[in-house]
Formats: sequence, structure tokens, C-alpha cells
Amino acid sequence: MAFFAARQALESAGVDKEELDYIIVAHNFGDVRSDNCRIDIVPALASRVKHMLGVISPNAVAYDLPFGCPGWLQAFIQADYFIRSGDAKKILVIGADVLSRISDPHDRDSMLYADGAGAIVLEGIESDVPVGVVAHKTRSDTHTHLNMLNMGLSFSQDEVTGDNLYLKMNGRRLYQYALETVPLAIKAALDKSGLHISEINKVLIHQANGKMDDAILKRLYALYNISDVPYDVMPMSISWLGNSSVATLPTLLDLIKRGDLPGHTINPGDKIVFASVGAGMNINALVYLG
Repeated sequence: MAFFAARQALESAGVDKEELDYIIVAHNFGDVRSDNCRIDIVPALASRVKHMLGVISPNAVAYDLPFGCPGWLQAFIQADYFIRSGDAKKILVIGADVLSRISDPHDRDSMLYADGAGAIVLEGIESDVPVGVVAHKTRSDTHTHLNMLNMGLSFSQDEVTGDNLYLKMNGRRLYQYALETVPLAIKAALDKSGLHISEINKVLIHQANGKMDDAILKRLYALYNISDVPYDVMPMSISWLGNSSVATLPTLLDLIKRGDLPGHTINPGDKIVFASVGAGMNINALVYLG
């Protein structure tokens, strides 16, 4: 899936694969084998994608970024740093996970999980006005929240599940943690950018739980003493695509750009907020000017 998403992103951007300076693949489980027992991360998925794309240049540095569900957005942030430093001009950023292979069939949380992959090509340009990434914020709360998402045995250790490891989630605590911290991370990014929430055209949040995202958005606007949240500011896809971890944000963005999400568009000059929360526990937010 990572390969197909990468190939389509390159074709859509009209970018020659040999011009890439970095290929970053965000994921959490590598290439999970069908028996759910083995997680294969050697060689790195980014190396495999580079090989499958047929990229010959040794200067296209390929590496993986396991950072929980916020991995794709964190790769976005890293790519921006590379470009701003002058070290890179064009970077391929991919998010891919196959959660169906590590979903416990006896865990009701598994009904939310899905498979997916998405990719973008970031390119540095010169501009007299601010464009692209203008601010971001990342935080890691490992001291008290390390194991809200982890790998564990099935709730029913029968001959099918055995001693295989599956993704486990403390849903109630994670929900509360996200409500308390994600709005603060977004506001911190907005404060750095000098923008007010009322100036934002779209808020793209990791598609983990529809009810949770609604509550996060409401709390975010409450930080600005705004009670009426614009009805069309936050597009959602989880009701029909599920939670595909690192792939939710790039696939959500792609749906909007393609015009496949009714009622939602992104136009030149729009101000967009991306945000994600996941295993670690990690949170990030990014403000982007189109």
C-alpha cells in the first residue's frame, strides 16, 4: 500500500522520482505477517518503497518514522525542517498501516481499525509571503500515559489467537487525554503562527473516533471563548473509512483535494490546521497556508 500511494503521489505531483532527496515512511508495525506473530521492519519500509519505485539515486535518503498515529504529520514536520535548512528540495512523505493484521477479533475496539496508505510530495519554493508550514507543535507524554496503546495478548487465547500480539487500547483514558491535550497543542501551534482560530478554513484531525474529534473541536473553540463551531470546518471520514492510523490524515486530505468529500474544499490561500494523537502518547499540530 505504501508503494502504491507513493507512486500515485509522484504521478499527481509530476515529480521525477530521481529528484527526491528524502523518502520518509511513517508506520507503526512494519510489514506484519499474516499469522500476526512477526513484525518485519528490516529492511526499513522506506528502503523497500524506494526499491519498488526504482529510485536509483543514493542521495534519496530513505528512512522509517514510527511515532504512533501522529507519525505522518511528524514526518511532514521533519520534511519541512529539511527543506528550510536547504538540505532538501523535494521529499516524499508516506503514511501506511495495516491494522487488520494486528486487530484482536475478540476486542470490541478493533471495529474501528482499518488499513490505509497516503502520500504527499513536499517541495521547497521561494515566496514573498508566508506559504506552506508556518508553525507546528509536538508533545510526548510518556511519563504517565505510555501504555494507553500497546501490544498484548488476545482477550480470548484460543488456537486462532494463541500467543500472537494485538493492538490494545485503554479507550476511556485515551479519550480523556485527547480532550485535555489536543486542543492545547493546536492552540500552541496557532499562537506560534499568529493566527486566530476564526481565520482557519479547515481543521483536519486524525480520524480515531468521531465523537472524540467533535469534542476536541468544541474544546478548541472554547479556548477562544467561541461557542458556535462552524459546521463545515472539520471534515470526517471515519464513518466509512475507519481508523487507519498514520494514513487517516493524508487520505482525508486526498479526498478533499479530489472533490470526493461533499461540502468540503480547499482553495488557494486557505489556512489549514492538521492535528493527530496516538501511541506514545504523542500529539502534534501543524498550521499550513495554501
